[in-house]
Amino acid sequence: MKFNKILKNTLLVVLACFALSACATKKVSTGQMQADVYTGTDTVEYLASGVPDRVFFATNESVLTTASRETLRKQAAWLRKNSDINIVLEGHADERGTREYNLALGERRANAAKDYLMTYGISSDRISVLSYGKERPVDSGSNPLAWSKNRRSVTVKAN
Repeated sequence: MKFNKILKNTLLVVLACFALSACATKKVSTGQMQADVYTGTDTVEYLASGVPDRVFFATNESVLTTASRETLRKQAAWLRKNSDINIVLEGHADERGTREYNLALGERRANAAKDYLMTYGISSDRISVLSYGKERPVDSGSNPLAWSKNRRSVTVKAN
């Protein structure tokens, strides 16, 4: 009788472990997000024909993603052809965190984009950096998709 009770308890523990492991989070790609980085196109505008104006970041990160680097390469190629154009890189953050933290994070994001453009031959004299932090959301929602749309750096023509 005692053996049956031990066997039942062991079986319950094993089943609970399987149930919990099935609930484990996995970074999956949805239609508009990969992990927690926005990959959709509904908020993307264009700096020029075929050249998106913004890149997106993960939560609390200023590291460029592969998709961000590809967008910035397109921007650099366009800027090399249009050497009379100056730009402003606007850094943005989602609504979470303090104003000060998000202003600093937005600046790091814009500077990451600036540094990448400079590696492709764009002079720092042509690039200004401005952080808005969480002050100018593109999506006013309070959910993971809205937050991912707001974690961005936007390239704007200055002249």
